[in-house]
Amino acid sequence: MTRSEKLIRGLTFAARLGTGLSFAVLIAAVLIQVVGRFVGNSPVWTEELTRFALLFTVAFGAGLSFRTGDLVNVDVICESLPGRAPLMLRLLAAVVTAGLALYLLPHAWKYVSIGKMQTSPALGLRMDGVHFTVYLMLALLAVFGLLRVIGILTGAEDGKPVKSEED
Repeated sequence: MTRSEKLIRGLTFAARLGTGLSFAVLIAAVLIQVVGRFVGNSPVWTEELTRFALLFTVAFGAGLSFRTGDLVNVDVICESLPGRAPLMLRLLAAVVTAGLALYLLPHAWKYVSIGKMQTSPALGLRMDGVHFTVYLMLALLAVFGLLRVIGILTGAEDGKPVKSEED
C-alpha cells in the first residue's frame, strides 16, 4: 500500500469515526430527551446538544458522501452520454466542488472566529466550536474533491464514487 493510499484510508477512517461519534452523541441526547419527557423532567441542554451533534454529523459525513456517491448525483444524464463525456463531467463536478469549497474556507473561518464572542445558552459552550462544523464540512469536501480530481487526472480512478469494501 502506497503512502497516498494510507493517507486516503486514514482520512476516510477519521471522517467515519467523527460521523459515528457525533451520531452516537445525537442518539444519546435524543434518548435522554425522550425518556425525560416520559418522566416529566427533560433536560433543556439535550435540545442544544442534539443540534450540535447533527451539525458535526453533517460536517464529517459530507466529504464521505461525496467520496461514496451518496450525495445527489445526476448519473442518469451523465452516464447516458457517449465516449469520454461522462468522465469529463465527473472531473468538472469534482473540480467545481473542490474549488467552491476551497474558495469558501477563508469566509467560513471568519464565521468561526465570530463564535469566540458567543456562548450557547443551555450548555454554555463557546460557539466557535460549533461554528467550526461549517469549516470542517468545507475542508472535507475540498479534500475529497481534490482526491477525486487527482485520481481522475492520474488515471488511478474513473471518477465514479468509491465504495468501501464493506459496501
